[in-house]
Amino acid sequence: MPKPILYGMYLSPPVRSVLLVAKAIGLDLDFREVNVLSQENKKPEYLEKNPQHTVPLLDDDGKIIWDSHAIATYLIEKYGKDGSLYPADLYERAVINQRLHFDSGVLFVRLIAITRNIIFNNDPNIPQEKLDALNEAYSFLDKFLSKDQYLCGPTLTVADLCCISTISSSQGVLPVDSTKHPNLSAWVKRLEDLPYYEETNGKYAKQLISFIDNKIKELKK
Repeated sequence: MPKPILYGMYLSPPVRSVLLVAKAIGLDLDFREVNVLSQENKKPEYLEKNPQHTVPLLDDDGKIIWDSHAIATYLIEKYGKDGSLYPADLYERAVINQRLHFDSGVLFVRLIAITRNIIFNNDPNIPQEKLDALNEAYSFLDKFLSKDQYLCGPTLTVADLCCISTISSSQGVLPVDSTKHPNLSAWVKRLEDLPYYEETNGKYAKQLISFIDNKIKELKK
């Protein structure tokens, strides 16, 4: 059986969340680069697979899935050796799903509202209200982490892997302040200690941050 194919680019937080999940479950993916910056995701052959032209995109032996959370949970359920990252218990799964929706509907949306304007609209200015909105998302996460070490309880789940890919990228525009958000800051360090974190997410998050910093400097010349 062929390896599942993952289309995407390493700078993308949602793509990295899927790569983190694959590492966590010991799954080897066939990664194929799709450069969104040069609009490779809008080529006819890609649009045929995904009319929304988003990354990541999974091709699992002809079965096409897009949206990082849909892909991540699918991979865990199909290839995971146990259910720890996405338990079958209805309540536990509901909490995880809520955190995943928070990532896609709040956290990532507030990050992309800042970065898209810089990268695609060539505007180096970040409105304070957008930073405030991202900071509010940090505050929510800090409260989620007030009782446990991870976002959904005492153990690592898919929600942690998805949210850390976003947070590690958002720190380029708004670093997590350990005095204001101590729980979130400690959680970030906890995720950074995962043996596969740096090679799968950390170094690419740093590349994205550097890319955005350089873009801002260039636009302000």
